[in-house]
Amino acid sequence: MTRFSVVAAITLSAFSGAWLLAQETKPVPKDAVRLSIPGCAKGAAFTTVRPSADQPGTYDVPAGVHMHMNGSKQLMTAIKAHQESMIEITGTVRKDDLRQDGISLGKGVRIAPGPSPSSGGSPGVPIAPQIQIDVESWRQISGTCPK
Repeated sequence: MTRFSVVAAITLSAFSGAWLLAQETKPVPKDAVRLSIPGCAKGAAFTTVRPSADQPGTYDVPAGVHMHMNGSKQLMTAIKAHQESMIEITGTVRKDDLRQDGISLGKGVRIAPGPSPSSGGSPGVPIAPQIQIDVESWRQISGTCPK
């Protein structure tokens, strides 16, 4: 073997090894779940849609749920460039954020117990917690988002 062949083989194996490392996914924390869900993005907000038969998603999240997307600047810029199109994002969400307490009234409406009124003059104001999703990847799927 020539010296050039040896150097080329070592370089090729180093780059292929780096590619394999890049393909590994981060481990999911015990209190979280990795999911893939279809929906529409607007800025850093993501709204889920009802999964279609050909794009089922991996977790049962009702349509109309609003999430805040967290991700690298490069990833978020790519997602923002496709705000008119339906996308599917894959990421991790805390299990507690997906829990649906209370009584379902249908069409994404639930009645749940709120905080007790504060002591002293004004009653407590219930605040719906914002679901945070740490986006790992995304892909464009068929369909368009409503304006």
